[in-house]
Amino acid sequence: MKPRVLVTSSDVPSEAIDLLRTKCDVTIIHNIMSTREDVLQALPEHDAIFIARHHNVNSEFLDIAGPTLKIVSTMSAGYDHLDVPEIKRRGIKVGYTPMVLTASVAEIAILLTLSAAKRSHEGRLKLQQGEVESNLRWLLGQDVRGSTVGVVGFGNIGQAIVKRLKGFEVDRFIYTDHSRKKEGNELGAHFVSLEELLQQSDFVIVAVPLNNETRGMFNDNTFGKMKKTAVFVNIGRGQVVNTDALVRALRNNTIFAAGLDVTDPEPLSPDHELLKLPNAVITPHLGSATVKTRRDMSIIAAQNILNGLEGKPLVYEL
Repeated sequence: MKPRVLVTSSDVPSEAIDLLRTKCDVTIIHNIMSTREDVLQALPEHDAIFIARHHNVNSEFLDIAGPTLKIVSTMSAGYDHLDVPEIKRRGIKVGYTPMVLTASVAEIAILLTLSAAKRSHEGRLKLQQGEVESNLRWLLGQDVRGSTVGVVGFGNIGQAIVKRLKGFEVDRFIYTDHSRKKEGNELGAHFVSLEELLQQSDFVIVAVPLNNETRGMFNDNTFGKMKKTAVFVNIGRGQVVNTDALVRALRNNTIFAAGLDVTDPEPLSPDHELLKLPNAVITPHLGSATVKTRRDMSIIAAQNILNGLEGKPLVYEL
């Protein structure tokens, strides 16, 4: 018998499904917005599961899956929805899809940086309200040219952001991470403490994963250390930021503006306070949302499963 693979959503790119079907029996949950209950009901007696969205894989999930489960493969670079120690304790391999979405996420970081600096959302609101003015001091933004850009989290995405911003005549790149990185030297970026980065940066770009160390790291205290002219950009995870503190910082002009691809909660409700702020540019977690990137992510997630079932190293294993 072929191994059985469960795919948690029907909108996974067909290339990945076709790849899985070359060697597996594939069960697809035919609900694009599949709930946890949908997944748990379909879960038993599968050899592998393809996680298309951030379903929480914890002890309950694994108990229901039963002893046949050998591979968990998530179509994402982040894995805060996976209880990795518990999964591995049970001898189950864990695959994910880093690297392939680096360029796409870095691009949206640039989009948000420029949009927030140039007050694009506020300008659109003024147009809609018929409040466009012609005086020379109206709706002035911040320059990337000649600025100091600070990157919090200098992994693949943080480095890709710096590479893309180099053409904008940035005066100085600084970054903070667990330690100094050789890639920083290669890119001309200087390693500093978080506090130094907050105090010196004209742009603070967050590219860290969510974990116990980073959860809530941007709060009233953190925003209070930033320049009043600073632009804050988050393309990491929403829960890295205390949302109430960010609303206060933007409303009180503690900082100049924010560009967000991730929020807490996610998605934001239509009447959320963040959406009422003219100096917040917000996209609904579109970082990896391109045709090519999603296709490539899905193929890697599928290949992780095939490799694992054949006893080969996963393409990317946690």
